[in-house]
Amino acid sequence: MTQATQQEIYLAKRPTGLPTMEDFNFVERPIPTLKDKEVLIRTLYVSVDPYMRGRMQDAKSYIPPFKLDEVIVGGVVGEVSKSNSDAFQPGDVVVGNLNWAEYTAAMEKDIRKIDPSIAPITTHLGILGMPGLTAYFGLLDIGKPQKGETVVVSGAAGAVGSIVGQIAKMKGAKVVGIAGSDEKVDYLKSELGFDEAVNYKNDSFQQDLENAASDGVDIYFDNVGGEVTDAVFRLLNKHARIPLCGAISSYNKEGQDVGPRLQSAMIKTSALMKGFTVGDYSADFGTAAADLGKWLAEGKLKYNETIVEGFENIPNAFLGLFEGTNLGKQLVKVADPEITKL
Repeated sequence: MTQATQQEIYLAKRPTGLPTMEDFNFVERPIPTLKDKEVLIRTLYVSVDPYMRGRMQDAKSYIPPFKLDEVIVGGVVGEVSKSNSDAFQPGDVVVGNLNWAEYTAAMEKDIRKIDPSIAPITTHLGILGMPGLTAYFGLLDIGKPQKGETVVVSGAAGAVGSIVGQIAKMKGAKVVGIAGSDEKVDYLKSELGFDEAVNYKNDSFQQDLENAASDGVDIYFDNVGGEVTDAVFRLLNKHARIPLCGAISSYNKEGQDVGPRLQSAMIKTSALMKGFTVGDYSADFGTAAADLGKWLAEGKLKYNETIVEGFENIPNAFLGLFEGTNLGKQLVKVADPEITKL
């Protein structure tokens, strides 16, 4: 009897510059068999995230790089198909850091059960997951927004930036978003309640930004880096705070990313810039998740998702992150549940 097989996506080679489809390899493998305390999970949704580009490089970082010729791992929501664990039953919906595969065998300690009745299951990869937690801690712990201050967010229409801006509004700040299209600018203002938003691709970007942040910048939540950040730094106020979350503008650069030096601006303004990853705050995830869930239920937070369908489209969805094709969280729908009624 032939064992059933499934598809997995491996890292075929380490990208130089912008990744291409040649950097990925689709591999047919047997559906995993379970050991004690393991759970077989059928993938429903896959999250693709900019940080994964860094893991494709063989370089020291806060998280180990992906290994060549091995399956890529990321955020996944799935359905339990089989279980050798007393903690999980077939039909349970779970979230975890799992394989880019149609099925994953995971230890019970590495997954978490979610309640589909509270919010759509996809939110656990977005506003109630890693992006929401990143926005929460970066803004509130490092940015510490105060009523009447001006908060500028780059990558503002993305999964993290869109939440940052809304939380800043809840705290009484003036919020200015930076995005890469007029459609996204309109979305930030009309749907998410940002006070101002500017398109960094316009020739008038610097002047538009100065007009939007006419009182200067007290908090800059940086998801982008590069020339966008150079423009914001010219407007920093005294004691500005800069939560440094990402630098997507440089992730695919070949060679050194060189720009204006930041030290002079930071000294003159007594500014604080702090890099962080969401894992720094793992001890407080419960508190943050409870707050985010409450705000979402109360209608104080809105979110958007860009969902493409098909396991075969996971690499393309990932590559689209670097072209700004997504509005809000970028997800890939792989399958519908077989057991659970959602």
